[in-house]
Amino acid sequence: MPLDWRVVASAFVMVFLAELGDKTQLAAMMLSAETGSIWSVFLGSSVALVFSTLLAVTLGAAVTRVVPDVYIRLAAGVVFIVLGILVIWDR
Repeated sequence: MPLDWRVVASAFVMVFLAELGDKTQLAAMMLSAETGSIWSVFLGSSVALVFSTLLAVTLGAAVTRVVPDVYIRLAAGVVFIVLGILVIWDR
């Protein structure tokens, strides 16, 4: 099956922008500053991101076989709205 480069680019942009300033990125910056081992932190963080993405993609593919896409989008929207309300409420 050939790669769909539009999907590849879309996934890259979405994940890259979502990770900017994320707690994972901040943790990697702090660990790198503490240890001074830039390449070790880079390798460990990269492998962790690859495995967590593999888990998300695998679970996403499995869920879409059972649950229609419209319900997944609805649930994701509700979760984001609830999280947004909780973040605003916490202030």
